[in-house]
Amino acid sequence: MPETYTYKVRDKGGHVVTGTLVADNEALVLQRLREQGYTPLEVGRQKRGMNIELTPKKVKLKELAVFSRQFATMVNSGLPILRALAILSEQTENKELARVLTVVRSNVEQGASLSTAIAKHPKVFNDLYVSMVKSGETGGSLDAVLLRLADMIENEVKLRGKIKAAMTYPVAVVALVSLILTAMLLFVVPQFKNIYAGLGGSLPLPTRVLIGISDIFKKYWWMVLILAFVGRFFFKRWRKTPAGREAVDGMKLRVPIFGSLFQKTALARFSSTLSMLLRSGVPILQSLDIVSETVNNKVLSKAIVDVQSSVREGESMAKPLGRHKVFPPMVVQMLAVGEETGQIDVMLEKVATFYNEEVEASVDSLTSLIEPLLIAVIGAAVGAAVVALYMPMFNIIKLIQ
Repeated sequence: MPETYTYKVRDKGGHVVTGTLVADNEALVLQRLREQGYTPLEVGRQKRGMNIELTPKKVKLKELAVFSRQFATMVNSGLPILRALAILSEQTENKELARVLTVVRSNVEQGASLSTAIAKHPKVFNDLYVSMVKSGETGGSLDAVLLRLADMIENEVKLRGKIKAAMTYPVAVVALVSLILTAMLLFVVPQFKNIYAGLGGSLPLPTRVLIGISDIFKKYWWMVLILAFVGRFFFKRWRKTPAGREAVDGMKLRVPIFGSLFQKTALARFSSTLSMLLRSGVPILQSLDIVSETVNNKVLSKAIVDVQSSVREGESMAKPLGRHKVFPPMVVQMLAVGEETGQIDVMLEKVATFYNEEVEASVDSLTSLIEPLLIAVIGAAVGAAVVALYMPMFNIIKLIQ
């Protein structure tokens, strides 16, 4: 049964190199190391201690982009893939990525292609990455493909950062308002309730509603927390189902103010990904299949699957795309022109550039719009609670009997 062996060797330049290999026995490890031109110093079985990470560190997109760019530079410089993978696995700070690269290197060393080796790690290398690497291997342009992947991933990271920046302020404000209202319901409203109870008389409806909500929070706050956690748990599970994901993604596109931003982001991702796949020589049907899985929106994904079915039957891409409202007429027309001129990838790249610029402009405008809007929301929420508390004061003479 194959086992993992750790080794320490000296290369032809006199540098000490460490790593791991999967082999049936120690003799095979030594043989492989000598065949690669190394001088073995230490070889032994990898220890299986209690060093188990309960929550393994994930590989971030930024780290994957850095790896892709460094890998491309090494391949372009004529460095063998095995040597490049060994160097990259040693210098990366992410332990999970280092582990994955070590396994990939071992699989390549045993005769597997690079695309086959990385395909065994879908949590790090998705279908898009695997297909691009495979096209680079086939066309002898692996370094160029890796550079394109690095550019695409860096643009994705930049795009996500902008959206996250636009969403951070509203989320923080909503959390702050929730804390303020919760504190009022738990500590402030009960004090007013005691005062009004001593005065007697009938309280206005808004005041009675506020006091009722306060009583529920004060007596059953633990139940509210449990219901919130249970609701969140079941919502996350439902969202992972096909129907749930489609409903949530559709709702995202219809949300006021932010819906347009989500749509433009999805269209930019669709255009740039499909353009890059077609430019790298990936067949159209396979490209559409990959894009439908990586576009990260179920509504767009269903539209792309419909396009794929039409293309398989011999139709154009633009016609079935126009049947889905999520794709604006400009995208459909640009794609139609690309099909007529045989430059689909060029047109898609222009569409991606346009929507990336639109997302940046939308984020900038949202940032200036959200602040006054949220101030108004905060004022309305807190103001309504304060007015409901003080309404009986306006009628204090009738309450004192």
